[in-house]
Amino acid sequence: MLSLATSQVRTVVAIGAHPDDIEIAAGGLLLTLAAAVPGVRVHYVLCTGSANRQAEARAAATACLPGAELSFDLHDLPDGRLPGHWAQTKQILQSAAATVTADLVLVPSPGDAHQDHRLIGELALSAFRDQLVLHYEIPKWDGDLGRPNLYVPLADEVARRKVEVLNDAFPSQKAHDWWDDEVFFGLMRLRGMESRARYAEAYSCSKATLTF
Repeated sequence: MLSLATSQVRTVVAIGAHPDDIEIAAGGLLLTLAAAVPGVRVHYVLCTGSANRQAEARAAATACLPGAELSFDLHDLPDGRLPGHWAQTKQILQSAAATVTADLVLVPSPGDAHQDHRLIGELALSAFRDQLVLHYEIPKWDGDLGRPNLYVPLADEVARRKVEVLNDAFPSQKAHDWWDDEVFFGLMRLRGMESRARYAEAYSCSKATLTF
């Protein structure tokens, strides 16, 4: 298994359809990056969310990225209806690409079973043509987890901290039957097993260049 270091990542755009998408999928990556790259710049983009949910997202981002330079672009398009707001969603992504020259872009998968996630994943590759785009995964009832091709091993304390942040920052979600520690740790453990680590997060990348 070939390992690649991303020591040159200084600017990240993280895009989610909903508050908590980014942290569920990539909270471990963000915690690890913040520790490895002090002052990393992260631009958060959310397409949906009430004022309360947006406040939760801000708290989660701050907890996952201590010491980072954070900026936010938060929108309140209707949850579950992004395909009906295709033009607005595309403009949100195009604006993010024009605002920040990112070394790394985190977005949902174009194969995600949730229509909001899927649309963002599909639009991201045309908006961010010259950046490394990683598609993250979100566990859900639909059972759409695929075969990722890129893994981020997580230290035990990072995995634990990720779950702590999810529970602390998103109290509005705790009533959902899918929201529990076993789901979050279980997926990280499975991806860790696949990458010879204890815990890991998994991503897919459809296009990249390798420079020596």
